[in-house]
Amino acid sequence: MEPREKRLRIAVQSKGRLAEASLQLIEQTGLRFRRGKDDLLLRVEDAPIDVLRVRDDDIANFVAKGVCDLGIVGRNALEEARLTDRIDAPDVIAELGFGRCALKIAVPENVEYGGLRDLEGARIASSHPGILRRYLDEKGVRAEIVEMSGSVEVAPRLHIATAICDLVSTGATLDANGLRAVETVLDSEAVLVQGGWPLNDRLLEVRARFLTRVDGVLASRGSKYIMMNAPESALDEIAEILPGAEAPTVVPLAGRPGAVAVHAVCKESVFWETLERLKRAGASSILLVPIEKMMI
Repeated sequence: MEPREKRLRIAVQSKGRLAEASLQLIEQTGLRFRRGKDDLLLRVEDAPIDVLRVRDDDIANFVAKGVCDLGIVGRNALEEARLTDRIDAPDVIAELGFGRCALKIAVPENVEYGGLRDLEGARIASSHPGILRRYLDEKGVRAEIVEMSGSVEVAPRLHIATAICDLVSTGATLDANGLRAVETVLDSEAVLVQGGWPLNDRLLEVRARFLTRVDGVLASRGSKYIMMNAPESALDEIAEILPGAEAPTVVPLAGRPGAVAVHAVCKESVFWETLERLKRAGASSILLVPIEKMMI
């Protein structure tokens, strides 16, 4: 395939649990586009980028076949496409930290379950037959898989299957249908994927700039900027207390010999207990602020 001209294409979910968060991530990189409720193509105003809103099941195929250059997709959908559509799966270049869930096997609450061997010869309904088949084969369990595209949780009640294998986030849907999870088949979250088709030099630069911004957005999530004054003698203890911080910036305080200002980026949660430990170590005037953007 010849390098595509003109505009970079990013595929995202049109509807579902990843749709809104995917668009928010793109907007957080500074790209602007007008949203319409049913728009299938969103045209970025200040960069040669188009955002295509498609079915989750199509994203991996679109990126693999060069229809789109990047995609935001659930790891479960990516793996299922690789197994059932037999595509060369696009490369995962970032885990995005939203849309976390797990593909789980669940059975009715009133059914005794002693282990996966109890499903030998059973019928299991699933929207992810490829992943489930691989899991059962790895465990040496023979079972019949009934493929369902939606409302998998009703299968036992309708006597379609003995058990189900479906995505679980909070577990509320299982509870509402009298089911309990017994096995975790795959942990999933939203991932950013990239295809291998060639791009011209201009779009390579556009893609690189976008990916750098994505890295910055992900780095800033949950990160905090902390500032404090402290005696220079307490620096070693303070550095040990700061969660997930790189080497802090230390500046002498004017007119206060032996006192310094300490600035640091903390990439882990900073709790009240952390601030109290810093104060006990000698820190004062402690200020903690969120980070909106970060360039790595």
